[in-house]
Amino acid sequence: MKIIFMGTPEFAVPSLKILLDNKYDLQAVVTVPDKKKGRGLKTSFSDVKNFALEKNLKVLQPDNLKDEKFINEIKTLAPELIIVVAFRILPKEVYTIPEYGSINLHGSLLPKYRGAAPINRSIINGDSETGVTTFFLKDKVDTGNIILQNKIRIEPNDNAGSIHDKLSVLGADLVLKTVRLIEKGNIIEFSQDESLASPAPKIFKQDCKIDWNKSSTEIHNFIRGLSPYPAAYTLMDNKTVKIFKSTLTDMKSENEPGSVIVNNKKLFVCTKDKLIEIHELQLEGKKRISAVDFINGLVKN
Repeated sequence: MKIIFMGTPEFAVPSLKILLDNKYDLQAVVTVPDKKKGRGLKTSFSDVKNFALEKNLKVLQPDNLKDEKFINEIKTLAPELIIVVAFRILPKEVYTIPEYGSINLHGSLLPKYRGAAPINRSIINGDSETGVTTFFLKDKVDTGNIILQNKIRIEPNDNAGSIHDKLSVLGADLVLKTVRLIEKGNIIEFSQDESLASPAPKIFKQDCKIDWNKSSTEIHNFIRGLSPYPAAYTLMDNKTVKIFKSTLTDMKSENEPGSVIVNNKKLFVCTKDKLIEIHELQLEGKKRISAVDFINGLVKN
């Protein structure tokens, strides 16, 4: 089967790799244009491009997915299937080109968490499970007919980073199973139940500030749902402090929410109900450190 793969971040690489390992005919890999990063404005490639170049795959990097030249190039390659994993929104002119259509891998159990940040939102909301879904693309984002789904538990010590890695691998297996079903003509697709749909919009910096007036459980889920990126933060002396790791305690919070307590080389913050212990944090302009190192720095100062 002739396939064009479209993706950008590290999350998409296992899916591309599993297709290559299983000898599928990858006509091209489509990813975002290169970026200039850092003080030296060094050219930076997407994770998908780096992998594709290592494997000597053809790489396309259109600025505009509706560009006629790009669309004609896809038509010339004549893919039987387009596979999209963590990429941009495809226009109808592109996703309708292949004989078998275009499929997408999404990091949630659709129709739950449609949008750009499904992993973050599921943990922030305190969900006990999540998963991956393959579905056929249609005009409205993340609304196409579902092909396959696979679930995993969200463990108490999971954060957005660990679930990202688990779903990346789980998703690759699901992509392979989906392609094999399409090849055999054994697809049984089903429509999404709109009554169960929920949004997972992109998360911006202003969305990451911790509200200490919430419960300790809500704050703990918020911290792990944004760790390691983009990271929950609070302000200390008008400077940003990112918090990456916390645990819940049974100690009642008796001071003003947001008050910091240092006790026995441990760092606690007051919430609406109980104290929450902070384990890893990063002061503005500094490196990520343990709470113990932070406390030692306070003592020295």
